[in-house]
Amino acid sequence: MSAALPSPDGPVEVVDPRVMREVMGSFASGVTVVTAATADGPIGFTCQSFSSLSLDPPLVVLAPARSSTTWPRLRELGRFCINVLAEDQDGISATFAGRSEDRFAGVGWHLSRQGQPVLDGVVAWIDCALWAEYDGGDHTLVAGRVLDLGADPGRRPLLYHRGGYGLLDGGPRPAD
Repeated sequence: MSAALPSPDGPVEVVDPRVMREVMGSFASGVTVVTAATADGPIGFTCQSFSSLSLDPPLVVLAPARSSTTWPRLRELGRFCINVLAEDQDGISATFAGRSEDRFAGVGWHLSRQGQPVLDGVVAWIDCALWAEYDGGDHTLVAGRVLDLGADPGRRPLLYHRGGYGLLDGGPRPAD
């Protein structure tokens, strides 16, 4: 038995954005800082919406807010690095989410082989070239082609859940 789908021409109930944020906040996610090198120095922003997309070709996806003033600058460069933050880097997340002109002040970093800023102490980093962009409502869906990447298996990720930072209890568990 198949369920009848609602007609696309019929009325659509409007989802309350506050309710959607609350419900979607039930899904714990990692926290990333997306960085790039410019002639004037490194730039970056915090981005919670990030995921692996494809192994062949190697692609990842992130979703910067349309209100971001940093993403347009990274887009122009066509290259960026996604830094997966570690459990003790909530301060870095907050710094890169803010409006400070020099978000890198006091933050250790080095250049990757691709020439992009990798923050010190991260769980993983993924160097990318811009592959494609898609309309995502109040966000932009960005697909990046992975050029290089690395991880520190001794580090644990910073998590974001229900509007706050969280930690893994007792470390990762094997998948069932």
